[in-house]
Amino acid sequence: MWIVYGLLSALTAALLTIVGKIGLKSVDPTLATAVRSLFMFLFMAGAVFVSGKGKELSSISAKGYGIIVIAAVFGALSWLFYFLGLKETTPSKLASLDRLSLPLIIILSLIFLGESLNWKLALGGILVTIGAIFVAIA
Repeated sequence: MWIVYGLLSALTAALLTIVGKIGLKSVDPTLATAVRSLFMFLFMAGAVFVSGKGKELSSISAKGYGIIVIAAVFGALSWLFYFLGLKETTPSKLASLDRLSLPLIIILSLIFLGESLNWKLALGGILVTIGAIFVAIA
């Protein structure tokens, strides 16, 4: 199922970029990111309510909440930088640089999560890096 979720994530991220670029013609990127985050919160709160997962909030540890907050800050910064960049360039160029997150994730996963590296993973990371650079300078 992870493949389906990954493909749906890619599709919705692509749609977000296109709709976001259209919206940035008349809205400041920081304000747009804040408004988008508010609507995302409401959407996700609804999803938690409908799924009945709200009762599990009390089972999250203080450390768990801390990690969630740190991830939220990184997510907010990622979106802010993404939409600031999107205001200034084409979606394909910016998205290609954003995809450099994959080789960075590979490296950080090796360092912090102890994941192992094999030749396929290394080659894939290198090819993504080369492709991202080519698209960005096209």
